[in-house]
Amino acid sequence: MIDFRSDTVTMPTDAMRRAMATAEVGDDVYGDDPTVNRLEAMAADMYGFDEALFTSSGTQANLLALMSHCERGDEYICGQQAHNYKFEGGGAAVLGSIQPQPLNNQADGSILLSDIKGAIKPDDVHFANTRLVSLENTIGGKVLPQSYIADAQQLAFNHRLKIHLDGARVANAAVAQNIPISDITQYFDSVSICLSKGLCAPVGSILLGDERLIAKARRWRKMLGGGMRQAGILAAAASLAITEQVERLAVDHDNARYLAEQLSTLAEFSVDLQSVQTNMVFARVDEGVDIGSVAAKLKQSGILISPGSMVRLVTHADISRGDIDSLISELKRHLK
Repeated sequence: MIDFRSDTVTMPTDAMRRAMATAEVGDDVYGDDPTVNRLEAMAADMYGFDEALFTSSGTQANLLALMSHCERGDEYICGQQAHNYKFEGGGAAVLGSIQPQPLNNQADGSILLSDIKGAIKPDDVHFANTRLVSLENTIGGKVLPQSYIADAQQLAFNHRLKIHLDGARVANAAVAQNIPISDITQYFDSVSICLSKGLCAPVGSILLGDERLIAKARRWRKMLGGGMRQAGILAAAASLAITEQVERLAVDHDNARYLAEQLSTLAEFSVDLQSVQTNMVFARVDEGVDIGSVAAKLKQSGILISPGSMVRLVTHADISRGDIDSLISELKRHLK
């Protein structure tokens, strides 16, 4: 199948499969898995943190960060479109008793700093204690400017708040700006990085922070059932994700721009070409198109998309220019 639904559908590379088959392993809950230990040490060093924690998913990494920064009854500030607010099952509230304070995301994905400042609660028994600001980069495929991130960090510092980055696709943000990932992560007290999206690892994310935060997160991870045993099999692939797959993301970005250009030639789709910054294309569908029926026909032809009035199409390692041409050809056929 040619799958445009997400970059989560990427398959592990042949090198990853070989590394997994031969990985040196131990019991990670005891701290005995050498491959996990090497991954965590390497990630902490690469991204400028004291320590790192290998987790089963990005959702888990974000939840561990929120629960490690905040206590019961505390609050974190985030965007209305933030994954750790909107798309991760309400875990912070349900499992951490942490109150989210979602604010409007602007068209570029940012949150107005004035809105953040205005949402910080006073030190008063009537209010939850505001402890944390959480940003996401990329968000909706868009890259937060470095100057904005620096200003957000300064705001958080001035108000004695911590600042977390949901960096599920921070590698895409770095490649799009032609800068090291560490140039982005330097502004945050904690960062989650997903390895199983565009970076092609089959499973896993990394949570980065200082020694105190990671120790607390490691305890929460165990409590939440995330203590993995011979996890080196997964960590072997994760290590290759951060050492061999980052620069390759530029190909995905080029393919996304090509896809957007080709879609814009179809009268039934409207695409803002300027909004395509990384590996995501958002196309508005004409009201007269039964996109659900079109998606069903595409599936019969071996192509998967997620139907909706606004269709999100995602390029990744398993999408080629030829696959994009096949999609456009099939769309032309089914839109007649």
